[in-house]
Amino acid sequence: MKRTEGYIPYGSYKIWYRIVGECENGKLPLLILHGGPGMAHDYLESLEALAEDGRAVIFYDQLGCGKSPVPEGAIDWNTEIWEKEIDVVREALQLKELHILGQSWGGMLAMQYAAHKPGGLKGMVISSSPASMALWEKEAHRLIELLPEKEKKQILEAEATGIYDTPEYQEALELYYARHMCRILPNPEEVERSNAQVGEVYMVMEGPSEFTVTGKLKEWDITDQLSTIEQETLLLSGTDDEATPLIVKEIYDRIPHCEWKLLDGTHLVHVERKAEYQEYVRNFLNRLEK
Repeated sequence: MKRTEGYIPYGSYKIWYRIVGECENGKLPLLILHGGPGMAHDYLESLEALAEDGRAVIFYDQLGCGKSPVPEGAIDWNTEIWEKEIDVVREALQLKELHILGQSWGGMLAMQYAAHKPGGLKGMVISSSPASMALWEKEAHRLIELLPEKEKKQILEAEATGIYDTPEYQEALELYYARHMCRILPNPEEVERSNAQVGEVYMVMEGPSEFTVTGKLKEWDITDQLSTIEQETLLLSGTDDEATPLIVKEIYDRIPHCEWKLLDGTHLVHVERKAEYQEYVRNFLNRLEK
């Protein structure tokens, strides 16, 4: 498949992108929004396969992530920066009409973007994302209660003291992630590559872990805006996902034109159930383009 890489200017910085494949027979490009905030696109590389049936699949590293670095402390991060970035990417790559697939934080960003009525957005896939960080935290602590007593105690002690850099906390973190982030152990190479690039942005926006939200996203909630989203939307999530079925149902109940597929897996169900996941996405996008 044809591959194109480059950089797009964004203020004083630049955004790295990769286009895989080309659009054929009236199919629209698919723009991929990665998670974090602060991850890089790498862990989503299996979605390149969606280009095999004649569709351009576009990845980019959001500002401050991966191959789109920003010096530490140079930007006062907020969600609007990454929302505006979508239009910067669209304009540079001439994506007048497109679909968006957002995973985790990428799905949060996609919903925020769609709620603001952008032109040319034909369909969305929201993968393992919440609409409310308050509900995300509440469900995370319900999952923590199901951990063995030792690991549960280690997490609760860290949250009480604010000390997260202990071996005991890291041990508990690994168990939680093995249950609810990715079942494949050791994690696939592309997932490890993304994990190795997490830095300032994640700490500023999220916090020390997936379930201890101390950053700027703590009050993020667009639940009351979901009913304004006009695009056909496919929700995908895992049975043991940290984006629990309750979290996803809150979205499913509010977006007017929405369907939901619950797969046997965790937060990275797109890695664990590649063929099934990709087939749902293909069928959904192809149906929108008929």
